[in-house]
Amino acid sequence: MGKSNEKEKKKGGIRKYFRDLRSELKKVTWPTKKQVANNTGIVIATMCLTGLFLAGIDTGLGWLFNVLVHLGS
Repeated sequence: MGKSNEKEKKKGGIRKYFRDLRSELKKVTWPTKKQVANNTGIVIATMCLTGLFLAGIDTGLGWLFNVLVHLGS
C-alpha cells in the first residue's frame, strides 16, 4: 500500500509542478519599467538618507565620547 501511494504521487509530479508553475506565472502582475525605475529611485534615496542619519549619529557620539574622555584627563 505504501509503495503504490508513492508511485501515484511521483506520477506526473514534475509535469504537474511545471504546469502549475506556468499557470501561476500567468497570474503575476509584472511592474512596468516606469514603476521599477520609480521604486529604485525611492530605495536609493532612502538608503542615502539613512546613511546620512547614521553618519550624523556616529559623528555626534564620537564627539561626545572624545569630550567625556578629555574631561577625565
